[in-house]
Amino acid sequence: MATTTQHTTIAPFANEPLDAYRTDAAAAQGMRDAIAKVRTQLGREYDLVIGGKRIKTAGKIQSVNPAKPSEVVGIHQKAGAEHVEPAMQAALAAFETWKYAPIEQRTGILFRTADILRKRKHEFNAWLVLEVGKNYDEAEADTAEAIDFLELYARQALVLDKAEPVVQLPGERDYLRYIALGVGAVISPWNFPNAIALGMTAASIVCGNTVILKPSSDSPTIAAKFFEALEEAGLPPGVVNFCPGAGATFGNGVVAHPKTRYIAFTGSRDVGLDINTCAAQTQKGQIWIKRTVLEMGGKDSIVVDSDANVDAAVAGVAAAAFGFQGQKCSACSRAIVHQDVYDEFLAKLKDFVEKIPMGSPEDNVAMGPVINEGAMKSILNYIEVGKQEGRVITGGERAAAFGRVLHQAHRSRRHSADGAPLAERYLWPGARGDRSWRFRPWAGRDQRLRVLGDGIRASCVWVVPFRWLAASSSRRGLPRESRRAAFR
Repeated sequence: MATTTQHTTIAPFANEPLDAYRTDAAAAQGMRDAIAKVRTQLGREYDLVIGGKRIKTAGKIQSVNPAKPSEVVGIHQKAGAEHVEPAMQAALAAFETWKYAPIEQRTGILFRTADILRKRKHEFNAWLVLEVGKNYDEAEADTAEAIDFLELYARQALVLDKAEPVVQLPGERDYLRYIALGVGAVISPWNFPNAIALGMTAASIVCGNTVILKPSSDSPTIAAKFFEALEEAGLPPGVVNFCPGAGATFGNGVVAHPKTRYIAFTGSRDVGLDINTCAAQTQKGQIWIKRTVLEMGGKDSIVVDSDANVDAAVAGVAAAAFGFQGQKCSACSRAIVHQDVYDEFLAKLKDFVEKIPMGSPEDNVAMGPVINEGAMKSILNYIEVGKQEGRVITGGERAAAFGRVLHQAHRSRRHSADGAPLAERYLWPGARGDRSWRFRPWAGRDQRLRVLGDGIRASCVWVVPFRWLAASSSRRGLPRESRRAAFR
């Protein structure tokens, strides 16, 4: 344990401001111009980058626009088992010098990368629109969060660098230093391909570690773009090794490698548990116990109490359930509604979601495509499960808008054993019913909310009085999924 002193030459951290594309015509035009610019770069081929060397492979990963699957966004080399050792050796070699790099050099990389993303924010947003189907608002939040990670982690590294020992014992000269671990594997998801991938990478390198980066095969182009930004900011070769590839070969090989010191992963529960199991098994030649940082998909619930503002709760639930097509670990997959307001809530929610516009994310509509064909089939399967468990309130069929892969909203009503209505369940990509990661009690009396919040076993519990909905326009003041503006 240590006390720390604040670095005084860097301005205090502040969240990156968000452009308001639905009210700022210039910002919206900037996005349209950026999409047009990025479209001229579609179909480009990207290399693996290991130790600064560009490598081509026989196998390829083809990334496509989920709103128009015939449109190729990028063609990427496919790292396989044969690339695990070269990537590891490059990262180990870079670690021998990078771990001694001055804190000013390491934080300078992050600050300069943040400046690059800030200056080209619309361009990075455009890649998110075209490669993963985010609308302008969702893309903006993703890029802004990436900038936030860079800015915050750089500042925190400066703080940790000034750490002081808690106690100086008589006759001793005690000091405290945080040291780098070694080579980390960063395995990132497609749903926040800028913020999460860059965040996990930045946190690693600013502390003196080196990284083998395996982005999702659904979003390698966005990772390639921020990797280019890191290189432009002065990142030495081998500190980050850019290696899109299959999880079963390259990913598993890196996780199992005896020289891998830690794995930072965001993705599904099943894959995360497999990583945890593999990392726990000591390999021949392994010296250190591997560390894992595993952020796995969870299921969120919203509780609507009897004295809640039903209109605000409906807007919040709909935004949380269907923003970015529900493809978030923080998406609401079920609402638990007090019986006194259940019928009113259900009727208003049905009316609300039937008005959600669907279409191409290039037009900044509220609801666009799901990420790929597998996700679409999973949703259709869960819709069938919902039909067996309850009744369809609205939607429930595949929508064919503009020839793109889109989905209408689907809900199934749940009942208790005696037939009394208890809750409303929302089905979205990857919906499961066996865990809860975040929990949001929506309004209600303070005493009741405290009791409810204390009794919930979830990693994050938000208590959201309805009056905040109208008062907050910041993604930091409220979970960004809960803003009424999401479906204007």
